[in-house]
Amino acid sequence: MRVDTTGKVSLDHIYTRPDPRAYFSTLRELGYIIPELAKPHFHRFIAEYREAHQVRSPTVLDIGCSYGINAALVKYGATMGELYDRYGGRDAHRHTRASLLSRDRELIRSGEPANDLRFLGLDASEQALSYALEAGFLDGAVHADLENGEPTDEQRAQLAETDLVISTGCLGYVTERTISQVIEAHGERRPWMAHFVLRMFPFDPIAETLDAAGYRTVRRGGPVRQRRFATPQERTLVLDRLAGAGLDPAGLETDGWFYAQLHISKPRG
Repeated sequence: MRVDTTGKVSLDHIYTRPDPRAYFSTLRELGYIIPELAKPHFHRFIAEYREAHQVRSPTVLDIGCSYGINAALVKYGATMGELYDRYGGRDAHRHTRASLLSRDRELIRSGEPANDLRFLGLDASEQALSYALEAGFLDGAVHADLENGEPTDEQRAQLAETDLVISTGCLGYVTERTISQVIEAHGERRPWMAHFVLRMFPFDPIAETLDAAGYRTVRRGGPVRQRRFATPQERTLVLDRLAGAGLDPAGLETDGWFYAQLHISKPRG
């Protein structure tokens, strides 16, 4: 498997399919679990925002949302196990994109959301965003690569609607440039942010950008698992990267898993 410039194997192909089957069948084999582990943290984070701002139905922006996984878990109460069975189960190959979408829409229509939220997704993959929107997991989408361009006026207006910004592992590939553009879209208003960042990626540049924009950032909880290493080469390259950054992988990455740290950023005062 090809590795990218970070030392991770490249899984780009699973984010650009017309439906999530390749995504879930591939990541199931790697034990990808971070959305499930992040879910209670996001519930707590959203509850804190509701209490502080008296907003009943806040708008959440998920950076790097892919097929709307965090929305499915946080808004609709799904679990990763259910989604793995749904898109990576034995009968998944028998479905078409249309029949998968029909089944997803029925799931959403069959009950009230577990959490009263409006979910927006930001991603560079038009295919993933399109599926998440058509399925009903996302209420809106921003198809943009803010690392290499600026949002349109319409996209900037969408970003400005958000109250909270979350991510589960895309920061590192996504840098302070994207975070800065999300902040700037809000003008004087500052959305709260909760980002799970892989330990192999330095958070300092993003923390500095947030600090300059008036945020205070704190770590919350300990490291959480993201997925298993895909190959021995990936393990070696990631351990070397951690050592170069002065981080001790003992008891964490040495056990064969990527780990991420939650960073909470709220406006000072």
